[in-house]
Amino acid sequence: MRGLLCSPLPMLLLLLQPWESQLQFAGPRCRTGPLDLVFVIDSSRSVRPFEFETMRQFLVGLLRGLDVGPNATRVGVIQYSSQVQSVFRLGAFSRREDMERAIRALVPLAQGTMTGLAIQYAMNVAFSVAEGARPPEARVPRIAVIVTDGRPQDRVAEVAAQARARGIEIYAVGVQRADVGSLRAMASPPLDEHVFLVESFDLIQEFGLQFQGRLCGKDLCVEGGHGCQHQCVSAPGTFHCACNPGYQLAADNKSCLAIDLCAEGTHGCEHHCISSPGSYSCRCRAGFVLQRDQRSCRAIDHCSFGNHSCQHECVSTFRGPRCHCREGHDLLPDGRSCQARDLCNGVDHGCEFQCVSEGLSYRCLCPEGQQLQADGKSCNRCREGHVDLVLLVDGSKSVRPQNFELVKRFVNQIVDFLDVSPEGTRVGLVQFSSRVRTEFPLGRYGTAAEVKQAVLAVEYMERGTMTGLALRHMVEHSFSEAQGARPRALNVPRVGLVFTDGRSQDDISVWAARAKEEGIVMYAVGVGKAVEEELRQIASEPAELHVSYSPDFGSMTHLLENLRGSICPEEGIGAGTELRSPCECESLVEFQGRTLGALEKLTQNHILWGREPGLEGRGWDPRNPHRLP
Repeated sequence: MRGLLCSPLPMLLLLLQPWESQLQFAGPRCRTGPLDLVFVIDSSRSVRPFEFETMRQFLVGLLRGLDVGPNATRVGVIQYSSQVQSVFRLGAFSRREDMERAIRALVPLAQGTMTGLAIQYAMNVAFSVAEGARPPEARVPRIAVIVTDGRPQDRVAEVAAQARARGIEIYAVGVQRADVGSLRAMASPPLDEHVFLVESFDLIQEFGLQFQGRLCGKDLCVEGGHGCQHQCVSAPGTFHCACNPGYQLAADNKSCLAIDLCAEGTHGCEHHCISSPGSYSCRCRAGFVLQRDQRSCRAIDHCSFGNHSCQHECVSTFRGPRCHCREGHDLLPDGRSCQARDLCNGVDHGCEFQCVSEGLSYRCLCPEGQQLQADGKSCNRCREGHVDLVLLVDGSKSVRPQNFELVKRFVNQIVDFLDVSPEGTRVGLVQFSSRVRTEFPLGRYGTAAEVKQAVLAVEYMERGTMTGLALRHMVEHSFSEAQGARPRALNVPRVGLVFTDGRSQDDISVWAARAKEEGIVMYAVGVGKAVEEELRQIASEPAELHVSYSPDFGSMTHLLENLRGSICPEEGIGAGTELRSPCECESLVEFQGRTLGALEKLTQNHILWGREPGLEGRGWDPRNPHRLP
């Protein structure tokens, strides 16, 4: 005997207990889980009466080994020959006793062998929901056991394939004269588990014994290898996969996919929908908080917490509170405090002398005695006297090219408040580093425009800082008449202004003192790393009026007011006075007249003194007032 059968029949044939007369089912009933089982019995004339009785007892024995019931195994029986007859349908009985009674009353049809017709009936009628079969979505296995002893008189291969395609698992049991080819055409794969051939009806009980252990003792879920991701649900001779709540079975019928409720687009979340198995939650973007409806979002007002410490205004952003300052103020590095914006801190405000910042604006001031011009920026020029001014500018490498340009602009701002002319103020410029170079002498340019253009054309020297050498050059050369300085007899003030940003690499004391001995009024302007001690050595006394300092090149403009008030002398030759040589005739006559007038006044005073009592007795002679007693 060779058996070829598939999985669902195992559960069915496992049910096959030896019939009641020869082998009673021992032990508890085989609980295989829900099952729809239909027996298709051949009752053609080739089946002798005693053989049919043996088959009847075989069916009764199988029933006693099944856990029958509406929610367990449902059993139906049909017999066929040249026609098909339903003995009882799947939903007819729920008790085993009723099924046995119907089987015992079964009368064979004793005609031909239309096995294909019986399979078609089972497929279309016996396994229909109307006949008591459970619907396909219940996933209850459907098993048909065909028992025959001969060759079919119709075609079985095509109709059997249709039945298998509808999910019916077919077991083919052949007795004695059964055609093996027909059995194989009817049965489900694999054939070695779904095709059985026994030599006689007397031995059919061996069929039941062979599959009893397979149907009742084999749980495919327990043995593993099922491949289910979440749950394995066992059924007679088979299994199916199920998923945990919130998941759905994938196309491979083994894997589980989380049900993405967010993807359906009905979540109502304002910002983000976060999916979880069978559920979802709403989440807000950074800087927002979820409202009570658990869907809408509201911006977090970080400023309302009262801990922002902003001096002016607090502005709430997604990342937290941010401090802002009112117009005209700048936020300090601490991110909270505000400082009034100093619009004067630069060289572009246009004020000739002093800039005063006033909130969102600024105004220009002139020194005492000067008036602001109509443009609101310039002051009336330095016309109280005339000056010979020599500027000594540090061109060492520590100054840097961009700062040297600021120095030149600063020099031109000094030139702006001078009355530059041959008869007024003369300006000379000397640059120094490791050496000294006269950029232009005092007598070269006669207008402020020419001087400013020459200053802008000066090229940066770089290298060291020889301030002492520059002072010597100024004393020996810059204030000489050959360089354009006016004679000392004209009493034109000589002013030297030294501009430096660091310590001198040579001695400055000798020539700084010599400059002051020569009557040169010295000013010292230091920037950045300039040394205060050297600035005081260079400058005239008092140092407070002749030394200026700025921490950086960008804020030098505040020095202009002090320099303007200092360089423009309050006393000296008036702006409208013509400069004349003392040796000229008119000058001598004027000097003689002033001298004679002074002597006459002095003589009159002496005469008055001589009239005092006792004065003559002490040798005072009014006729010779210069002779003292």
